[in-house]
Amino acid sequence: MESSMDSTRSARRTKEEKKLLRRQIKASHTLLKHEGINTASHPTKHLVVSNGGLGNGVSRESLLEALKEGGTVESLLTPPEKPYAFVTYPSTEAAKNAYTLLNGRALQCHGQSVTLYFSYVETVNGDRSVSCDLPPGLSVLEEFVSPEEELQLLQAADWTPHADDVTVQKALKHRRVKHYGYEFRYDNNNVDKDKPLPGGLPAECDALLQRCLADGHISVLPDQLTVNQYQSGQGIPPHVDTHSAFEDTILSLSLGAKIVMDFKHPDGHSVAVVLPERSLLVMKGESRYLWTHGITPRKFDVVPVSEVEGSGVMTSDLSNLTLSRRGTRTSLTFRKIRHVPCNCAYPSVCDSQQSPSPPNVPVAEGDACRLEDQYVHQVYEEISSHFSSTRHSPWPHVRDFLLSLSPGSTLADIGCGNGKYLGINHEVVSVGCDRSANLVQICVERGYEAFVSDALSVPLRSGSCDACISIAVIHHFSTQERRQAAVRELVRLLKVGGRALIYVWAMEQEYNNQKSKYLKDRTTGDRVESSGELQTEENTFTQEEEHDRTISSDMNVTQPRIHIHTNRTAFLSQDLLVPWHLKGNADKNKGARSGSTNGPLENTSQGPIFHRYYHVFQQGELEEMCCVTGVKVLRSYHDQGNWCVELEKTHANSP
Repeated sequence: MESSMDSTRSARRTKEEKKLLRRQIKASHTLLKHEGINTASHPTKHLVVSNGGLGNGVSRESLLEALKEGGTVESLLTPPEKPYAFVTYPSTEAAKNAYTLLNGRALQCHGQSVTLYFSYVETVNGDRSVSCDLPPGLSVLEEFVSPEEELQLLQAADWTPHADDVTVQKALKHRRVKHYGYEFRYDNNNVDKDKPLPGGLPAECDALLQRCLADGHISVLPDQLTVNQYQSGQGIPPHVDTHSAFEDTILSLSLGAKIVMDFKHPDGHSVAVVLPERSLLVMKGESRYLWTHGITPRKFDVVPVSEVEGSGVMTSDLSNLTLSRRGTRTSLTFRKIRHVPCNCAYPSVCDSQQSPSPPNVPVAEGDACRLEDQYVHQVYEEISSHFSSTRHSPWPHVRDFLLSLSPGSTLADIGCGNGKYLGINHEVVSVGCDRSANLVQICVERGYEAFVSDALSVPLRSGSCDACISIAVIHHFSTQERRQAAVRELVRLLKVGGRALIYVWAMEQEYNNQKSKYLKDRTTGDRVESSGELQTEENTFTQEEEHDRTISSDMNVTQPRIHIHTNRTAFLSQDLLVPWHLKGNADKNKGARSGSTNGPLENTSQGPIFHRYYHVFQQGELEEMCCVTGVKVLRSYHDQGNWCVELEKTHANSP
């Protein structure tokens, strides 16, 4: 009887071992397929830990504790946002011991259970970058207030409404805010300087501000305070506090929880800055006027294990990164109201110094990036809710394309907006990306897989998609080179045999003697949805002359102006600023940006009007752009005022 039981146990163990081996092999294949990591068939001193990394919620501390059971750990590298890690033991024998002991180990971390799978690798990339410098003019002062002062300040920011309140308190989509001294107006990203709020700033802030004055962080006391409360997972889109609204130095005190704030230069360079609880962020000069700052919505931040490089500095040393769970954070942002126009050294992003005339058609890459940031990216953050409310009906031909995909296909929607195409075909694996953090958040709230990304650099593996769609995206790029690069990026993502569908706004709104709905509905005043634009009643702007020209600052050539288009009329040129009339409650319809630049905004009696940049395509232009090496154009057609191309990737070595 005992012999029979032993045989049963042996058989069970064998089955478990086989199951573990299958999962280990699958993990190795996944690493090779998605990350290009080759595992070794023989023991080495280096191991890759699948399913055990910062990207799937495993902290460095939890992983290291488990790995030490296998012996002394020589090094542990945890790449940010990756579900794997690399561990090196002093010898091959030590690694073999850990491999045998820990393979298949269930690890509890942050309330979840993950199973670790180990494979040998020949080498581990030892390239560990040093810390990034903080933006010029930026400093982070740790422990600027004591825990007792922190508690006092948090209690002063009482969120309970009172009948005699002298503050303005609002519940925005992604956070709660309260204003003291002056109300910050999110409909025009400015303050009403003639209407100060009674009461001024809370008395509990006096000692803090006097210390800042004495230490030389400020030269004059602030008169405006914005209190933001962020729950775990909440954030704020990238923005620059409005130049014309506030003076140079801005102070932001972090209370209650640590956070990572992302700073980005207009040239694309970004720096992640750690803001510990009770720390004071001081923004002056370039960091205040030129760099955007924002907080990515997420539950965990990747932070240094030890901050040996100094306050606030985020390192990219893979041996010094772990996860920090976000808690409820309250920020106190102090600013001084500006009463004269801003005369800073950054006129390209200064609303006080920007010419009221439309911008030029860009030539240089830097000009193109700045134009798109102001007249595309900022606008979509501001109008995201209103824009999403108008995007609900899928275009029939796009729907047919999506339904033609085989079950199990992988689809990437590049520029997915509010995700209206991500749920069309439930038999395919769909993922979307968009440059607008607010629109991506809407996708996530609807249950779709989506992430923030530029369409020119999508963080997906080459050849990973059976299909891609780009609906009303490429016409927002302001140079031929950038539009061509967007097409090449789509092709890069496709497998050989994969297909892409591209829609752009057409200059020919009347085609084959048929007017598009955009033109036909001019007299009705109804809203019309095209792939490129929601058109409202005719705007009140005068149209600039098509041939109005100016001298480019980057090249000694004459460049045409981009004129403001009159809604529901034929296009007079290919480069346009198209008005968007913001409707409804402004607090709900705008993007949740605090103190951002006005950008392409005008105000009328009917509400704010934003201007988005478009390059409308002439017949044959999109098709010619898609005729690149390794690509076959399957068909091109005109669809209700849009030029459309369906293409197929034919060679693996295509761009």
